[in-house]
Amino acid sequence: MLVTQTPTTVTESRLPARAWLILALLCVVGALNYLDRVMITTMRGSIVDAIPMTDTQFGLLTAVFLWTYGLLSPMAGFLADRFSRSRVIIGSLFIWSAVTFLTAYSTTFGALLATRVLMGASEACYIPAALALIVDYHRGSTRSLATGIHVGAMIIGQSLGFMGGWLAQDNSWSTAFLLFGVFGMAYAILLLFLLRDAPSAPPAVGKPTDSLNTVHFAPALRNLFSHGSFGLALAFWGFLGMVGWLIIGWLPTYYQEHFRLSQAEAGLYATGYVHTASLVGVLLGGALADRWNRTNPRARVLLPALGLLLAAPGVFTASLTDALPVAVGGFVIYALTRAFSDANMMPILCLITDARYRATGYGVLNLFSCIVGGLGIYAGGILRDSHIDISVLFRVAAGFMLLCAGILFSIRVRPETPA
Repeated sequence: MLVTQTPTTVTESRLPARAWLILALLCVVGALNYLDRVMITTMRGSIVDAIPMTDTQFGLLTAVFLWTYGLLSPMAGFLADRFSRSRVIIGSLFIWSAVTFLTAYSTTFGALLATRVLMGASEACYIPAALALIVDYHRGSTRSLATGIHVGAMIIGQSLGFMGGWLAQDNSWSTAFLLFGVFGMAYAILLLFLLRDAPSAPPAVGKPTDSLNTVHFAPALRNLFSHGSFGLALAFWGFLGMVGWLIIGWLPTYYQEHFRLSQAEAGLYATGYVHTASLVGVLLGGALADRWNRTNPRARVLLPALGLLLAAPGVFTASLTDALPVAVGGFVIYALTRAFSDANMMPILCLITDARYRATGYGVLNLFSCIVGGLGIYAGGILRDSHIDISVLFRVAAGFMLLCAGILFSIRVRPETPA
């Protein structure tokens, strides 16, 4: 529907055909992306029984995935900008599903470690390409909601990670890898017939058309970092990643030690409530940003900032209380409103970067988030070894959320176009 244009309204454009179908197809892939990567953590006992290893070695299986994933994210994003986004997605899905399938045949720690490296490399190609394809199709009034729905699918996939442990308990540890590996490869073949790149939007007046052949890695990076707002977005996403890893990584321990809960109870409070609130948050944050964006071109930046201004007091209050319901409520508020950022990060990139380099830009953000997030977890461990109470870590996290909100308020956006 066309709206009357004023200097402060954002251009509405008709969605390309198949926009919602493409999103639905990608939601399945997004859920599988997180399910395949996290289910190994839910079957530790079964894997260690079959392949003896130390706790350090088991932790390395996740660490090496994260390192590989982060380091390759910028180049993976560039591939989606340089070539067909849909074909990069399909190739990524097929390869990581094949690696998932091959993981079932690992008999040594070295072989298992190698599959995690390959998993990190192949999964790195997915999220930048998928989010870029989503915003290619959803060019105006549905951009944040569509992104939020996809992020919600990834949250569901992460929540379904328990299926790995469940299948391993009643069968071999390799069963889940075989099943989801076969499913992923079959789904990738199906996507060959259904997934397509978005049709090109008409160029804005005075804006030259660019061939994909003009997209190269070094010029893309120079272009991205030539915009001061991209540097601010990079700092924002890195610090927010550190906050997220710190809270999720230490929240179960906090519930156990501070409220004397069992391991099972602490796990439920730390994941069940948080994942549910995050799922609601990405959907709400997407819908609110789209609605507000009709009258305020900075809405996609301002809403996450306001969300963090609510999340920070929630975490700070939860770190001070001795009442379990108050703590749970504080962290639920955090999960709900912090998720506004997840729904709007790629839409924010659309407001501050060249349309040709969106996936590359998101890959750079992923790299920085992984590096800073890992450092945050490591620093938290050092502070814990120094007998610093976990509640202090959460207060520090609350301070960083306020800093992130301030960074968002400083970002300058360009008028949103349908490109």
